[in-house]
Amino acid sequence: MSGQFRLLKTRRFAPFFVTQFLGAFNDNLFKNALVVLLTFQAAHWTTLSPGLLANMAAGIFILPFFLFSATAGQLADKYDKAMLARLVKVLEMLIMLVAAAGFFVHSLSVLMGSLFLLGCHSTLFGPVKYAIMPQHLRTDELVGGNALIEAGTFVAILIGTLAGGILAGSVEHPALIALGGFVVAAAGYVSSRGIPAAPPPVPDLTINLNPLTETWRNITFARQNRTVFLSILGISWFWLYGALFLTQFPAYARFVLGGGESAVTMLLAIFTVGIGIGSMLCERMSGKHVEIGLVPFGSIGLTLFGLDLYFASPVGLPGTAPHELLVLLSIPAIWRVLFDLMMLGVFGGFFIVPLYTLVQLRSSAEHRARVIAANNILNALFMVVGALGAASLLGAGLSMPALFGLAALLNALVAVYIYGLVPEFLLRFVAWLLVKAVYRLRTEGIEHIPQAGAAVLVANHVSFADAVIIMGASPRPVRFVMDHRIFKTPLLGFIFRHCGAIPIASAKDDPAMLEAAFAEVSRALANGELVGIFPEGRITRDGQLQAFRPGISRILAANPVPVVPMALSGLWGSYFSRIDGEAMKIPLRRGVFASISLQVGAPVLPEEARPAHLQKVVEALRGGRL
Repeated sequence: MSGQFRLLKTRRFAPFFVTQFLGAFNDNLFKNALVVLLTFQAAHWTTLSPGLLANMAAGIFILPFFLFSATAGQLADKYDKAMLARLVKVLEMLIMLVAAAGFFVHSLSVLMGSLFLLGCHSTLFGPVKYAIMPQHLRTDELVGGNALIEAGTFVAILIGTLAGGILAGSVEHPALIALGGFVVAAAGYVSSRGIPAAPPPVPDLTINLNPLTETWRNITFARQNRTVFLSILGISWFWLYGALFLTQFPAYARFVLGGGESAVTMLLAIFTVGIGIGSMLCERMSGKHVEIGLVPFGSIGLTLFGLDLYFASPVGLPGTAPHELLVLLSIPAIWRVLFDLMMLGVFGGFFIVPLYTLVQLRSSAEHRARVIAANNILNALFMVVGALGAASLLGAGLSMPALFGLAALLNALVAVYIYGLVPEFLLRFVAWLLVKAVYRLRTEGIEHIPQAGAAVLVANHVSFADAVIIMGASPRPVRFVMDHRIFKTPLLGFIFRHCGAIPIASAKDDPAMLEAAFAEVSRALANGELVGIFPEGRITRDGQLQAFRPGISRILAANPVPVVPMALSGLWGSYFSRIDGEAMKIPLRRGVFASISLQVGAPVLPEEARPAHLQKVVEALRGGRL
């Protein structure tokens, strides 16, 4: 994990990380301080009820995300993002001065206005926050960078929320809250001065100030890549799911656990620590490239531990007065609740970090900030819908534990829907499980797979798991040319077909399918995709490399692209190989965690990529290992 923490020592990342951390901290410090102040001193400010004030404050803060996200995305694509970050910090300082004036003149309208402006500050910084990272970080650093940002954001939310509550109850004059916020904003401005320049991708962009038409345009940009758009829907669902739990913590701590304010803090802290742990583990578990196989893994955990929280929630603990924290911790049932919340956070980290990284990597550079803006709009919409839905269900008599259980079941349905639309997630999950739970995969030379543009990947064919393992190791999707008979298998056929695998048959079996396969390969390469083939034409029956067939020459004649040679070793004799003539007869015949390797060589120029030459290169990469 040292790799991602090393980013905190670089100028490319550290000033930006500090800037966004302080911004998230300040948002929550002021927002929570204001809510606590109005809750306990409502009579001094207005005749409205404290509950209505709290909900009104939440709505006012989130409103700018609907109104100005589209504009914020355009600004981040048109102007230098480092400059925008500094201007946003100046705006934050001015907002804190407005808030201080509101406290001095005792005006609820001015305070709510400053809260609205603080929401504008977050709205403007959102596209900058996620669009700047691909400009300053290498591809193999993005997972670690996003992990630090997500972990840091939740920690900032926790600390800011706690600090806001403490300040609201301890300062002599509430204006000191705003002045404290001004100091934090000023520190954020100082840190923003160290952010390196991030030149705009579309400096001549004409700003459209109509939020409706521009919002639709941003969503259209997001929908240009189906995987990106569905990833955004997944992110938005996570924020709905997570906000649903976080919103209920105060009432859950009091009326289900029987605790007081310290219990609320404990629940929030446990969940936040879980998010941090899950986020920070992502880089280690994904091998420094975006591993979308972690997304299904995360959704499984979010469902299982959400359901277990329903079953673990105690009955009969609340009394006439809140229990002390130590009394609560002496009850065994509470520890199961805390464990569930911790694991919800951990699996939430597994779920969210790869999705944010995927959106950054697969969005076009000239539209990236506007795609992030579309994401922010949908996030806000989902959270509002979730809050209204939860309020309706609780008002209808549903218990809070039952609400958690229902949300967990809905999470499972959403996951099945998304993975049905984009089986790439599920296939990468299968590949990730295969190389983590069954094998121990060692890779070398993965950097030779081009980050962009067309290429043909060629590898030896040792087992039925070869394509899945290579897909799991590749940082980009690979469209494999595969025997048409595998598409007749119900589950594998569905997955491979929806992942873009290309069925092929011999000229003897189906000449029309053969020609269609070569035509589809040409289209894929013309579109800049990766195509994978096994030039031997079949799985080896003796563990040795067979002669490469001439199909690769025909492919390169139509599309002269680089060829990336690969060699798999360690799979011969495994459950998926044909060591006894028939594969998949004896499970785990080589035991658990058998060592396998994937060696990737330097790309071969198309004019040099003759079958015999490629066979020698693959043989050399394999080095005699079966």
